[in-house]
Amino acid sequence: MHPLDNVIWQALTTRQTQFAEGTGRARLFAREVTLLGALSEPTQQGYADFARVVGTGGTGALFLDEPYEPREGWEYVVGAPLLQMISENGISSPSPRDSAVEIAELGLPDSPEMIELTSLTKPGPFGPRTHELGTYLGIRSEGKLVAMAGERLKVPGHTEVSAVCTHPDHTGKGYARILMTEIMGRILERGETPFLHSRGDNARAIDLYKRLGFRERKSGHFAVLRKV
Repeated sequence: MHPLDNVIWQALTTRQTQFAEGTGRARLFAREVTLLGALSEPTQQGYADFARVVGTGGTGALFLDEPYEPREGWEYVVGAPLLQMISENGISSPSPRDSAVEIAELGLPDSPEMIELTSLTKPGPFGPRTHELGTYLGIRSEGKLVAMAGERLKVPGHTEVSAVCTHPDHTGKGYARILMTEIMGRILERGETPFLHSRGDNARAIDLYKRLGFRERKSGHFAVLRKV
């Protein structure tokens, strides 16, 4: 199996086991880290194990190869087409960084602002401890966090670029490109390959990712489920 196939399962059973909850055929990131979880295989037993991990009334998010089909005992909360992209040849056309743009490393003290920004822009599940998964960088304007990007899933030889978002009042300034270029550079310096996930219908974001050297690797589906 390629490290990016069933990537959440791979992360939770290799490089990010310290964040994993669950046994058997299901794993889930610790609740305050992210809602993401995974099944070793999307079978009846896999979903049964996942139900024990999330608990009655609990919620988990899965990356699936096929669209989610209704299952007894589960409520489909929200979902979207998912595109996985990989940058195997580095950054294809990095532009010179504006020296006037200051990049700040983000951590625990910045968590409330990071949650506020991701709640507004919705790049994907983000919790009060998501910043523990890797490096997160941000750009501030008048002291307020207006753009960010960071690292999320880590599997052998690969690290995911994630939480790429910009406040609606500050789009068009190249902040996403600046932050992604910096994050990708750090991943490459470690000898790893950057990858990412995007909504399959987010044409604007996908165009940016392609200009930064990413190519489409596989399509799938994102599903947030609640155990009822």
